[in-house]
Amino acid sequence: MSKKIIVGITGSIAAFKSVQLISDLIKKDYIVDVMMSESATRFITPVCIQSLTKRKVYVDTFDDENPAIITHIDIVKDADLFIIVPASAHTIAKVTYGMADNMLTSAFLAATCPKLIAPAMNVHMYENVATQENIKILKQRGILFVEPISGLLACGDIGKGKLADEDDILEMIQYALTPKSLHGKKVLISAGPTQESIDPVRFITNHSSGKMGYAIAKAAFCLGAEVTLVSGPTTLRKPYGLNVINVLTANDMYEAMISHSSSNDIIIMSAAVGDYSSTHIEDEKIKKNDDHLQLTLQKNKDILYELGQNKKENQIICGFAMETSDLIKHAKEKLLKKNCNMIVANHLKTEGAGFQGDTNVVSILTKDDIQEFGLLSKEELAYKIINLLINLEA
Repeated sequence: MSKKIIVGITGSIAAFKSVQLISDLIKKDYIVDVMMSESATRFITPVCIQSLTKRKVYVDTFDDENPAIITHIDIVKDADLFIIVPASAHTIAKVTYGMADNMLTSAFLAATCPKLIAPAMNVHMYENVATQENIKILKQRGILFVEPISGLLACGDIGKGKLADEDDILEMIQYALTPKSLHGKKVLISAGPTQESIDPVRFITNHSSGKMGYAIAKAAFCLGAEVTLVSGPTTLRKPYGLNVINVLTANDMYEAMISHSSSNDIIIMSAAVGDYSSTHIEDEKIKKNDDHLQLTLQKNKDILYELGQNKKENQIICGFAMETSDLIKHAKEKLLKKNCNMIVANHLKTEGAGFQGDTNVVSILTKDDIQEFGLLSKEELAYKIINLLINLEA
């Protein structure tokens, strides 16, 4: 059954951005009801919104189609989430102090579902002590926020106050709608490739995009964990709400993972770490003087092995395996040798699996079981991996 989201739009120049957000929510099969403050209608029209939702847009508190139903009470009863986007300083102040003087604030006060606020305003209005105190109070009450970002504002000022990127808002919507089965847990995840320089312009790496690790990190965050993501170089957008540590080489990743390992309940080593690095990095670019170039390589530290050897009591460690032959055999060996609780074995040669793509095909091994997962999006697979780890933990 589709989830119902109520979107409140207030009088901010960023109101126009809510149109695209609403359109994308509908494409994701959410039921969307929209409420607008009177001032919001100065920036975008209710007709514009109605053309997207095919549902009535509510502005007037007393505009009840059925006299037997009080709309601002009835409409929120089955809501799964109420988000105000953009939220002006004025509306934030109203909902902080329970001022139900329009349809939007009345419904927000009556709603018992999770609530999310995405502020957008002038930097000085946002940083004003009154606004910051109001936000602090609302957070203490359990209301979620998507923090605004810095940039050039409509008024010409530069600073924090721009509406958060839509991708961040969508991630926080997913967070708000997801049960928190990892609440109170800390999860450490590695993702992406590593790079080993051979001269100032060239390096050794692999084809990993980091998509699987990033998907797992986002899933763990949505499930309520405190997530640290150690990321090799990727082109992926930084997920919202995570502590991201960017690294370059295998040794950088080793240092980051080992230094954070003891404080985490679950460790997921999904990065494609380079096995070898050059023994010598040239100071200048290597010229094409010969038909052949010889490199002397040295073995890098085995991060997963070190994590397994130093595993804490009740700590869960998950590794990844990717082979071009005898995948399950090698994955079983890795599970035991690296002292892991679980190994996710990637079927590299299967269509739709492997590096770069948005889907994957895997076998997941524990000491007592092997489960096969056919073609899934990496987002879907991420939740399955996390849920299996939670069951192992139990």
